[in-house]
Amino acid sequence: MNILQLVPKLNVGGVEKGTAEVARYLTLNGHKAVVVSGGGIFEKNLAAIGARHYNLPVGKKNPFIMLICYYKLREIIRKENIDIVHARSRIPALTGYFAARSTGKTFMTTAHGQYKRHLISRVMGWGKIVVVAGEVMARHMKDNFGVSFHKMKIIPRGVDLKKFGFISPLEKNKDFIRIGMISRFTSIKGHLDFLKAASYIVRKKPNVQIVLMGDRSSAKEEYMKKIELTIRRLMLGQVVKFIDSDKDVAETLKSLNVFVSANRAQEAFGRTVIEAQARGVPVVATRVGGVSENVEDKVTGLLCDPMDPLDMSYKIMKYIEDPSFAERMAIAARKHVEENFSLEYTMKKTIEIYKYALGVKNILVFKISSLGDIMLSVPSLRALRHRFPGASIKILVDKRFREIFDNCPYIDDVIVCDLKGKDRGIRILSLAKKIQREDFNLSIDLQNNRISHLLAFLGRIPERYGYDNGKLSFLINRKINLPSTAIEPIKHQGYVMGLAGVTNLEQKLELWPRKEDKAWVEKFLRDGWLRPDQKIVALSISASKKWVTKNWSIQKLSELTDMLAERKGIRVVILGTNDELEYADKFLKKTKAKPINAVGKTSISKLITLIDRCDAVFTGDSAPMHIAAAVDTPFVAVFGPTDPKRHVTSSGRHEILYKKVSCSPCYKTTCQKGMKCLARIKPEEVFKALMRVMGEEDPEELVECHGSEAERFGAEKDRDKAA
Repeated sequence: MNILQLVPKLNVGGVEKGTAEVARYLTLNGHKAVVVSGGGIFEKNLAAIGARHYNLPVGKKNPFIMLICYYKLREIIRKENIDIVHARSRIPALTGYFAARSTGKTFMTTAHGQYKRHLISRVMGWGKIVVVAGEVMARHMKDNFGVSFHKMKIIPRGVDLKKFGFISPLEKNKDFIRIGMISRFTSIKGHLDFLKAASYIVRKKPNVQIVLMGDRSSAKEEYMKKIELTIRRLMLGQVVKFIDSDKDVAETLKSLNVFVSANRAQEAFGRTVIEAQARGVPVVATRVGGVSENVEDKVTGLLCDPMDPLDMSYKIMKYIEDPSFAERMAIAARKHVEENFSLEYTMKKTIEIYKYALGVKNILVFKISSLGDIMLSVPSLRALRHRFPGASIKILVDKRFREIFDNCPYIDDVIVCDLKGKDRGIRILSLAKKIQREDFNLSIDLQNNRISHLLAFLGRIPERYGYDNGKLSFLINRKINLPSTAIEPIKHQGYVMGLAGVTNLEQKLELWPRKEDKAWVEKFLRDGWLRPDQKIVALSISASKKWVTKNWSIQKLSELTDMLAERKGIRVVILGTNDELEYADKFLKKTKAKPINAVGKTSISKLITLIDRCDAVFTGDSAPMHIAAAVDTPFVAVFGPTDPKRHVTSSGRHEILYKKVSCSPCYKTTCQKGMKCLARIKPEEVFKALMRVMGEEDPEELVECHGSEAERFGAEKDRDKAA
């Protein structure tokens, strides 16, 4: 692997030290390590271990400098054949993100600090993987920047246990007490609070030295003046010692009797805390953020309130006045570090995540509506999972159809949209941002309309597969043209799936009836006076409110219902949504039989279970046809304005009745010619077709049922072209 890390500088600090450690581990294990930064003391360390360093001002906020860095980073990525761009700070991450995207490379981040809710801070959640040091930091990124937990990986900071060898507090000089801080010189680190706490101790213990280690040259001048003024005011000039950041941290810790972490704000981890614990230095730390995850109060260290110098001084004195207590804390802390924060463990985890980031695919499938078409997407989802078994696969679907995928084994999650409600119009941008946060690297558009194409583009998905259909398809960068001839729906999807390397789509549809719905269906049918041994056929009385041209007449539906009851004693259950309630009332008044009325009474999952329970289904070109095929219930479907070759799969036991006329297929929702195509299909034909798919045909009818394929599909020519 070729890994590029981005940091603002390479001076002292946990971020910089971690960057150098990862680079060293990569080179030792045969990988290429490249670091881009503004330079610093660790630069020479990189050269010594065989890593490459490029000096660029990637930490500068000047837009002009950032633009220059963007183009330079692209050159470096190409020159070094980089696989992963790993950003460890916000400003470098901003240029790194766009450089990685423009070169098609994987981008990931490590969130080191509890960033404020600032626009620039959001970039730390844009990585394909977001590494955090602990649960506190993971919660911060989720709550403040909407980063999903599945994207985040926890890798605690590691300590070189050999370099930071344990020295017992009882072995330290008892006549001279050294208390120290090691951190950047910035106000959130709490130096002023520490100095005030130290002043209380100095009054009681004359043999105390205060150590402040850090890079004074990179600190703000105003803050350093405050520190110097505080030292003079508290009369600590003779006891405070500054140690530059280029000195060895392990050597500095070796001489300390107590280590203090005085953070005022939420700290993501606190690397120097675990280094002190590894070295055998008792720790006093403020109760902030991730530090409290690493220091268990009165077990591996002592916690104090932030910005409370008096409380801090009490905890420091506890160690000084009770050496045996300090020894117990130090031993417990070292054991804690050995078990949880060894450098070898964290480096192995880092390599694993790099490999995972390169290997895993994060895929979004667009199939927003409608119900029947969504069910037809299952073979594609199945093939996609087979092709990418380790991928994260999600589907974007209208909220009305979300429950279809409740038990689907081929996807990891469903993203719900409401394009007629909260996601309508300009509010679609919020949905696009939600997609952005998921950091998909591949999308497959089975919806293929303007909205799905736009969402894939606005969602910043690098590889966007779809059809070149003229519906804003210029936003799709991996597209294919379809032949003009009629294609079966699964084969239709196969063109774009094949473009993405997904082949061998099986025709079989699948759905997953819920166990809890089975009890409801059985009770519903019993309440409708269905006998235990009685067969039942489901009738879908209307294709949709919009597509009235798909609807067989109420008169013919009632005749079919009566035939089933009179000739075979078969009960009928009628299906439909609330939109069909009025249509259902008209039907019930026409029929002599007593159908069970399920119109408007079933959810999608209950409808699936009800159709699964039936012996056969009669339907037009609508969702119940696909449900029946998916649950292996025999069905008969009548087609009028649409072409069955485009909408029917070859799965399941079924027959299609299609009387083609001169204007077929018209794909119109209204008809001025009396819907001759559907009018030619007689109830007797449907009855016989139902008997055949149910295995109930009479012996004398066998010759008729084995007619030619043209007769079976009713594809005879229109005899009355003049009409």
